[in-house]
Amino acid sequence: MACQLLGGKKGIIFGALDRKSIAWKIAEKAYEQGALFTLSNTPVALRFGEIDVLSEKCHAEVIPADATSVGDLEAVFTRTMEIFNGKIDFVLHSIGMSMNVRKSREYDDLDYNYFMKTIDVSALSFHKMLQVAKKMDAINEWGSVLALTYIAAQRTLVGYNDMADAKSLLESIARSFGYIYGREKNVRINTISQSPTKTTAGSAIKGMDGLVDFTDRMSPLGNATADECADFSVVLFSDLSRKVTMQNIYHDGGFSSMAMSLKAMTQYNKSLDEES
Repeated sequence: MACQLLGGKKGIIFGALDRKSIAWKIAEKAYEQGALFTLSNTPVALRFGEIDVLSEKCHAEVIPADATSVGDLEAVFTRTMEIFNGKIDFVLHSIGMSMNVRKSREYDDLDYNYFMKTIDVSALSFHKMLQVAKKMDAINEWGSVLALTYIAAQRTLVGYNDMADAKSLLESIARSFGYIYGREKNVRINTISQSPTKTTAGSAIKGMDGLVDFTDRMSPLGNATADECADFSVVLFSDLSRKVTMQNIYHDGGFSSMAMSLKAMTQYNKSLDEES
């Protein structure tokens, strides 16, 4: 039963592609909790995704934009404020892409043109988004901005590649901009470090199935699902979290605090027994 945590709230959700997208789940939950919002993704993503279905379900206008383009971002914020006749209350950044990952380039053999594109799409787009919003004074006082990240920003995980560097930068941007935006406008900025999730983009990561299984065995509560991430995001968009800012919040069933679980150790020992 929806309790309308976001009743009267308005926002923008960047990055919903298809039903596997965490941003898609967040949009559904936000709408269920009373929020109104616009949706934005690249023109290419809009052609290959299913966002029209989400748009119809949530009564949300879709605004095509390349999040690496300041001009496109200005257009998204301008159009959104026109639709809602004023400022907004929340923004979701759920954007990430690595051609090095897609092309199976190893970390010690990166294509640097691809690498710079990874940084621009997956991290600098967040800074551009925040800078545009602040200069346009587009977000209401006590508004909330979220970006999705992953623990590979702090720890090395095989296969995550240059996305780890991008996520590290993303989290740093949240802290640095969070201080300024909080000090001047009382706008809060946080990142959610989510369990590995089998999204369309995540499926391109080498060894994803094994990683999901490992983290699930390691986490005392098991992996957090996309639906659970959506629930948590709604809380961080709401007034219930109005003094939480500049935080990288682990939403991963406890994985980030673990060294070795009984499940993982049992499986590891079993593998050793099978080899001997």
